[in-house]
Amino acid sequence: MTDRIRVGIIGAHAERGWARGVHLPALAGLDDYEITAIAATSEASARAAARAWGARHALTDPEALMAHPEVDLVTIAVQLPRRDGLVSAAVAAGKHVYSEWPLAGSAEQADQFRAQAQAAGVRHAVGLQSRHHPAVRHLRDLIADGIVGEVLSTSLTYSLSTPETWSERYAALFDATKGVNHLAVVGGHSLDMYRFVVGGFAEVSATLTTRIRRITMEESGRQIEVSSPDQIAVAGLLRSGAAASAHLMTGGPHGDGFRIEVHGRAGRLVLRSLDDSLVGPEFVLTHAAGGGEAVTVEVPGPHRPRTADEPVAVRNVRRVYADLAQAIRTGGPSEPDFGTALRTHRLLDAIRTSAETGRRQTLED
Repeated sequence: MTDRIRVGIIGAHAERGWARGVHLPALAGLDDYEITAIAATSEASARAAARAWGARHALTDPEALMAHPEVDLVTIAVQLPRRDGLVSAAVAAGKHVYSEWPLAGSAEQADQFRAQAQAAGVRHAVGLQSRHHPAVRHLRDLIADGIVGEVLSTSLTYSLSTPETWSERYAALFDATKGVNHLAVVGGHSLDMYRFVVGGFAEVSATLTTRIRRITMEESGRQIEVSSPDQIAVAGLLRSGAAASAHLMTGGPHGDGFRIEVHGRAGRLVLRSLDDSLVGPEFVLTHAAGGGEAVTVEVPGPHRPRTADEPVAVRNVRRVYADLAQAIRTGGPSEPDFGTALRTHRLLDAIRTSAETGRRQTLED
């Protein structure tokens, strides 16, 4: 490997998309990386994206990108239904991997990816970047420092405004059999951030229901049946013994975003978002000590972003890349990685099983 980590992007676009809007500026702000190759669905699209991304090589075959000698890290930025085999192929090619979330369709498959990467000796990251928001990290530190004393209970709520007319490219979101449905995407991002702050679940009970049962496709006007749950309600115990609940709500014209409450014997912490963005909100953190009034807590210097004027998601993804670069160079760990993804997939599988069977599920440590 050269001094800079050479990146190949699968799923880049010249003008739009998550990779163009977030991965490109995130990588551009890091001296550790150089974007060298792009793979897209057509030759024209690949060439246009390569020009926009400043890459030397434009390819239409993802496996050719993985085999390219000028690629050290493969970023897989395509949706899960179109990603079949790409993670395993990148690992088999001996490349480090950054995969978007969801990593897999199940915990079993995520465990296979983790084991393959470990056996190959490659480093890996997954797009669960919300845990790197400065306010989220500071909240975690405050709990660990005991500012609220022994944690008695915690709760997460998230509500998202959603239309009832969607583009065809989002149809998989409403299909319970697809790996990019509401439970996987909204549940995965929200619950990983929550687990990062309060700790893992030891056991869960869950209810899933679909309240908006039909949506309209924008391009054709056709209606499709919705099988993916839009209401996700979870209750259980954390490994600390604290009671925990999460209610994730999508549908309707208004959303209020995130609210995480942590109730302790010595006080309360509340983290709330200023909008209903799933992966890019700003947060306000308050602390009430004893029976006193809640006061706003400022994020301290070590967590404060260097460039506060750029999108939140860009800053968070940049932190994932920065930690991954350190892991690649030193051989040390970084998170979120495939192990992080595996734990989140196990939680989602337990939620689904509990809802289907009506039985409380126990999770492995």
